[in-house]
Amino acid sequence: MKKLETLLEWGGTRRDILFLILSALALLGSILDLKPFSFDLAWIAIVLCGIPIILEAFLGLTASFDIKADVLVSIALIASVIIGEDFAAGEVAFIMQLGGLLEDLTVSKARAGIEKLVHLTPRTARRLSGGKEEIIPSELVQAGDLLRVLPGETIPADGILLSGQTSVDQAVMTGESLPVDKGPGDEVSSGTVNQFGSFDMKAVRVGEDSSIQRMIRLVQSADAGKAKIVGLADRWATWIVVIALTAAALTWFFSGEILRAVTILVVFCPCALVLATPTAVMAAIGNAAKHGFLVKEGDALERLAQVSDITFDKTGTLTYGTPKVTAVHTARQDLSEKELYLSAAIAELRSEHPLGKAVVRCCKEVFGEEIPQPESFRMLPGKGVKSLVQGREILAGNLALLQEYKIQIPPSEVRKADRSLASGCTMIYVAANGIYWGFLALSDALREDAGTVISALKAAHITPVLLTGDHKNASQTIAHKLQIDEFLSGCLPEDKLAWIEKRQSCGRQVCMIGDGINDAPALKKAFVGIAMGGVGSDIAIDAADIALVNDELCQLPHLLFLARRMMFTIRCNLTFSMALNFLAIALAITGILNPVAGALVHNAGSVLVIIHSAFLLKWKKKG
Repeated sequence: MKKLETLLEWGGTRRDILFLILSALALLGSILDLKPFSFDLAWIAIVLCGIPIILEAFLGLTASFDIKADVLVSIALIASVIIGEDFAAGEVAFIMQLGGLLEDLTVSKARAGIEKLVHLTPRTARRLSGGKEEIIPSELVQAGDLLRVLPGETIPADGILLSGQTSVDQAVMTGESLPVDKGPGDEVSSGTVNQFGSFDMKAVRVGEDSSIQRMIRLVQSADAGKAKIVGLADRWATWIVVIALTAAALTWFFSGEILRAVTILVVFCPCALVLATPTAVMAAIGNAAKHGFLVKEGDALERLAQVSDITFDKTGTLTYGTPKVTAVHTARQDLSEKELYLSAAIAELRSEHPLGKAVVRCCKEVFGEEIPQPESFRMLPGKGVKSLVQGREILAGNLALLQEYKIQIPPSEVRKADRSLASGCTMIYVAANGIYWGFLALSDALREDAGTVISALKAAHITPVLLTGDHKNASQTIAHKLQIDEFLSGCLPEDKLAWIEKRQSCGRQVCMIGDGINDAPALKKAFVGIAMGGVGSDIAIDAADIALVNDELCQLPHLLFLARRMMFTIRCNLTFSMALNFLAIALAITGILNPVAGALVHNAGSVLVIIHSAFLLKWKKKG
């Protein structure tokens, strides 16, 4: 069904272009007074471009009494024909259809950056079953299936790479220009492309739960028609139709010249006014898509332009949401930090605990070498691990573990550990053969661009606020590093909701940025909700108005300035279209403009509004 709609839409566009070409040639022949037929060639333009307008106006009136621009255009067309101004009627119809085509192309181009996701869903998958490979439709892939992906193929589901080495083009999901190397254990996303080397993977999220389908659902909900200011422009258009008919009737009554009345109808069509907002909104949505944002609500950017406060969740938003070793401290002079670090990593190698995995991962990153297996390993739930490493019994865990094995920590070392704890770190204490060796401090790594983003928001007179469920020490450390003056720690979901409700009751408009299920109520309550689309939960994304697909927080200032620029463009469009309408009316009433000149002036205004909106597609704040 969707394919048929797409085909019909494209067929309609090609038909419109053909009709416009034929109409343009016919109007040119009419100007040159060519008469190959018994009628004026302008009638070709009237039939090809004018009849669709009249039919749409008739259907709108009879079906829902929808008085919009087409009604006034239809009246102007019919009146021009009645008084014998065939060329004026043809020209009005031609330029109206040209303006409509330009709007469609602008909107189409704006949405192209988003809608390309729809076409990236793979149609087939290679499933491995019983040692055999079979090609099946991608919608039949189930979670847990083993799949094989060959070079150049699109990955059919979200999953874990089991065997093979490759490089994956993730540009569609993350915006990264360079492919990302992948090996066993790495996650891969549906819709991304395998560059070279075949690999086997286990499907984890399939069908509607896959990354590409989540993005498609967001795409399909993007609708510029939801913008509040669009409704305002539509209401103005209705009144303008009434005013135009009244002005035309009065002009005819007092001047006795029906030509002036027809000209008023031609120039008073509120097309530019109606086009002013949707074209700007859709162009801005397209620009946002290029920078990693999917806008779910048409009026989200309008609301974003009005925010005064932006509240951030900490974990997964200002930070990466994964623990990282930030400090290694040895308590013995004969023990190097590297030896302590490696011993702890070997001891934790078989651990399934997130902190143990973080130690191993960070150790590999720092020293660039594989971690050897421990000689023995024992997991001590809730406390840590006990391993045999190079003949030494290594303990790595919390204070309860050391206390259980009666290992004493010197008071000076306790004070050093307390300083790390006060800064919000999580500690892993290490001991060998019953002697305290030192500790590793872990914390959630701050995003590199977080400080720049906060500075940019402050420069734009936006107040940043930190709302987090973490304890006070961790919250205070992050807030201090980022120079966020206002923060609230230990927040439950209802606490965030209450804070936002209280803030907005004071006349402040709040934008909430979060990623977790616990952020969903706040995202829904906020004036604007922005979810981290890459690491965020489905519930958080569904609750938000905007999703940041690639989690690149550095793009947030661009979105804010884009929203403000969009509103500036809309105001300029509305002001220009209203001023042009009333100026043209004054000239029509005095007889300076005839229907032909009036059509040129009026429709030129519509074209200029569309072109002005189209500039938003590539807009970027300078400096």
